[in-house]
Amino acid sequence: MKNNKIVIYIGLLVSGLLLGWLLFGGSSKKETSQNQGVEAETNQMWTCSMHPQIMQPEAGDCPICGMDLIPAESGSDGLMADQFKLTENAMALANIQTTIVGKGNVDGNTIKLSGKIAENEEANAVQVSYFSGRIERLNVSFTGEEVRKGQLLATIYSPELYAAQQELITAASLKESQPALYKAVRNKLKLWKLSENQINQIEETGKVKENFPVYATVSGTVTEKLVEQGDYVKQGQPLLKIANLNTVWGNFDVYEHQIDRFKKGQEVMITSNAYPNKEYKGKVDFIDPVLNTKTRTVTLRVVLNNKDDVFKPGMFVTATIEGSTTNNMEVLTIPASAVLWTGERSVVYLKTNADQPVFEMREVKLGNQIGNQYEVLDGVFNGNEIVTNGTFTVDAAAQLNGKKSMMNKDGGKVMTGHEGHTMEMETMKIDFNSTLEKSFQPVIDVYIELKDALTQSNLVLASNKSEAFREALEAIPTTDREEANNYWSILHKTSKGINENVSIEHQREQFQIISDNLIAMVKNFDKVDDKLFVQFCPMADNNNGAYWLSKEEKVINPYFGDAMLTCGEVKQVIE
Repeated sequence: MKNNKIVIYIGLLVSGLLLGWLLFGGSSKKETSQNQGVEAETNQMWTCSMHPQIMQPEAGDCPICGMDLIPAESGSDGLMADQFKLTENAMALANIQTTIVGKGNVDGNTIKLSGKIAENEEANAVQVSYFSGRIERLNVSFTGEEVRKGQLLATIYSPELYAAQQELITAASLKESQPALYKAVRNKLKLWKLSENQINQIEETGKVKENFPVYATVSGTVTEKLVEQGDYVKQGQPLLKIANLNTVWGNFDVYEHQIDRFKKGQEVMITSNAYPNKEYKGKVDFIDPVLNTKTRTVTLRVVLNNKDDVFKPGMFVTATIEGSTTNNMEVLTIPASAVLWTGERSVVYLKTNADQPVFEMREVKLGNQIGNQYEVLDGVFNGNEIVTNGTFTVDAAAQLNGKKSMMNKDGGKVMTGHEGHTMEMETMKIDFNSTLEKSFQPVIDVYIELKDALTQSNLVLASNKSEAFREALEAIPTTDREEANNYWSILHKTSKGINENVSIEHQREQFQIISDNLIAMVKNFDKVDDKLFVQFCPMADNNNGAYWLSKEEKVINPYFGDAMLTCGEVKQVIE
C-alpha cells in the first residue's frame, strides 16, 4: 500500500513537470527570441542616405540636411562609423602593404626644404636722377641688360641745371670780388653730382650744356625699368633697378616644428631642376625671427655664389641639410610613404583589425624628416599597424565609402573627377595671384610630358613623368600652395596614385582627375607661357567623356592611345 502511494506521487510529479513545460516552455523561447530582437534593435545604427558619415544609435533627423535617418545596412561586421573594409582581391591588386609603428634610435637625419632663388637685396641698387628734367635719351633698352659702373645710362635736359650753369659763368667773372658767391655756385652743381672736370669745362669754355649725362654708379643687371625715353623726372626719382647677381639668396620655408634643427652657419647642399646632377654648397646666413602665422613657417636664407650665372631669380631649388636629433633618443617614426599631406594636415591609414582588412584614417602630427622616415609627435602609437604601400588606393576607397579621408576630414562623398564637374567649374571664377601662376608653369610643362607618355601607352614612362609632375608640385613654395586652395593637394595626391598601380587604365583614370583640376585652375589664370588647347573625347570614361590639356591644336588622345589616337575635339583655347 505504501509502495502504491510512492508510485502515485512520482506520477503526479512527472505530470506536473510535463504540464509546466507545455505551458511555459514555449513562452520562454518566445521571450528569448523577443529579447534577442530587442538586443538587435538596440544595436541598430541609423544613417542619412545623403550623408553616410552620419551614424546615430537612434532614429531622427540628419544634422546636416534635416532628412529622416534610415536604418544602416546590416552586415557591417561591427565596424565603427569611420572604419571601412576592403576585399582581399582589392588588397592584392593594389599591393597594399602595412608596417608596425615602432621606436628606434636615430643617429642623424637629412632634411629637405623647398625654396626659390631671389636677388641679394644687400647687393641691389637703385639708379636715380639727381636733377629734375626730361629724359632726352635712354640708353638701356630692356630688362636683363648688363651695365657697368660709369656706363652712360641716359641724358637729361634740365631747365634748373641750365640756369645753374649760367650762374656759374657769371660767378666765375666775379670770383675775385665775390669768392663766396663763386664757391656757393660750384657747390650747388656738385650737389647735382657734376664732377670737378665737368664744372671746370663749363667755366673754361663759357658755354652752357643743354643735356647732361647720367652714369651708372654700380655694375649689375637691370631688373626693372622705371622710366621711358621722353618721361619727365623729378630730382631723386628712381630710373632703374640694378641687381648684382654675383651672389643670390636662396629662400626656404621651414616649418614651426623644424626650427630647432637649423642654425646660422650650417652647411647646405643646393640642387635645382635646371641642373639636376649638380650640387652647390652654401651656408645658412639668416633665419627670420618672425613666424608667418598663415603658413606656420619661417624663412631660412642661404647666400649662394653665382659668378657663373647658374642661379636665376625665381628659380625653384631644393636644400638638403644634414643634422642630428637632439639627444640621440628613441623616437617614434613612420615611413614617409605612409603619409598623405594636404598642405594643412598629415594623415595615415590605420589597420584596426590584425586579422581583417579594416582601415581608418588617422590625422597625425609630424616632427622632423629623418631620411625616409618621419618623426611622429601625435596621432599614432607604438605597435599601431599603418598602410605604407597603396596608401592612395586606400584613401580612394575611404572617399567612395563616404568615410573620413585625406581631402574630406569630416567624411561623406566627395567629387572624384568623374562627376562631370569640369563644366561647372567654368562659371566659378577664382582670382590667383601672378606669383602662383608663374609657379605653376613648370607643372603645366611636365603635365604635357605625362600626357604624351599616355598617348604612347607607355606605362613606365607615364610613371616616371608622374613622379616628375609631383616633384614640380613639391618645388612650389608653401605660400603658393596655400593660394591654390585644394587644387595643389588633389594634384599631388593623384599623381602619386599613378605610381601605385601597374595598369595603364588606372593611370589614365588618375590622369583624368589631374586634367580636370588643372584645367579648372588654368582657366582662371590671367596669363600662361604657351597657348593651351582644352580638348575633349566623348568616348573616354565609359562614354561619359573626358578632358585634357595640349599645347598643340591637333588632337592626340591620351585616353586610348593607338586604338583611337585622334578621337576628340578642341573645346577651348587658353592664351
